[in-house]
Amino acid sequence: MTPLVTFTWPESAISIGVVLLVAIVLRFVLRRAIRTGVDASIAVADRHRASESRADRLLGRITGTTDERHLARVKTMGSVLTNAVDIIVVLLVLLTVMRVLAIPLEPVLAASGIGGIALAFGAQSLIKDYISGMLMIFEDQFGVGDLIDTGEVKGTVEEVGLRVTRLRDAGGQIWYVRNGEILRIGNQSQGWSTGTVDVPIASTEDPARAIQVLRSMVKDMYADERFAGVLLEEPDVAGVNEVRAGATTIRIFAKTAPNQHWGVQRELLERGVQALHAAGIRGPVVFPPDAAR
Repeated sequence: MTPLVTFTWPESAISIGVVLLVAIVLRFVLRRAIRTGVDASIAVADRHRASESRADRLLGRITGTTDERHLARVKTMGSVLTNAVDIIVVLLVLLTVMRVLAIPLEPVLAASGIGGIALAFGAQSLIKDYISGMLMIFEDQFGVGDLIDTGEVKGTVEEVGLRVTRLRDAGGQIWYVRNGEILRIGNQSQGWSTGTVDVPIASTEDPARAIQVLRSMVKDMYADERFAGVLLEEPDVAGVNEVRAGATTIRIFAKTAPNQHWGVQRELLERGVQALHAAGIRGPVVFPPDAAR
C-alpha cells in the first residue's frame, strides 16, 4: 500500500525549511513594496500641496487629495493588498509543502475546483460587492461625510466598507446600500459648489452703478477671513439678469467649497442689499393692487 505522506529525513525537512524561508522573504518583500507605495503616495501629495494656490488647497482638502480622507483611502487599499498577499503566500506554501510530501494534488485541486464553482455561483453577488467596494475606494468616488445620490437613496455617507455603504438621509434614516448594486453615483461634496444670487434694484436706478457697488462688496467679502475656507474664488458679478416691471435683477455667481453655497448665498444677498442701500440705490418698488386704478 502506498503511503499517503512521504517524509524523508533530512531531505524533506530541508525542502520544507527552504519553502518556508522563501515564503517569509517573499511576504516581507511584497509587504514592504506595498508600504513603500503607500508612503510614496502620501509624500507626493504633501509635496504637491506646497505649491498649491488657495483654491487648490481648499479643493485638495475637500476632495481628499492631501487630507485624512486621502490617507484613509491609501491605507485601506494597502490593507486590502497586504491581506491578499498573505492569503496567496499561504496557499502557495501549502501546495508546495504538499508536493514535497508527495501528497497527490489532483484530488485536492479537483475538489477545490468543484467547490470553487459552487461557491462562485452561490457567492457571485458577494464577490461583486467586494470588487465594487475596492474600486470605489481606489477611485475615491466618495468618502465619509460626502453627500451622495445613489439613484435609490440620497444621503450623507457615514461608513464606507468593502461590501456595503452606510448612508443617512435628510430625515435621519440609515440606509445600507450594497456596493455591487450602485450603478451610478452623484457626489455633491467633491470639487466645488456654485452659489447663485439675484439682487433686485428699482428699474429706474442705473444698473452700471449698482454693478460697481456690488463688485466692491464681493471684493470685501472675499478678503474677509471668515470666508477664507469657503470661497474658492472672488464672486463674479455677472451683470443684469432680468428686467421686469418695477425691478432689475443683477446676478452674482460664487464658487464655494462643496455644500457651502447656501450660507454664501444668504451672506451675499444680505451684504448686497446693505451695500446698495448705503450707496443710495433703491430696491424695487411694489405697487399695491389698487394703484393702477
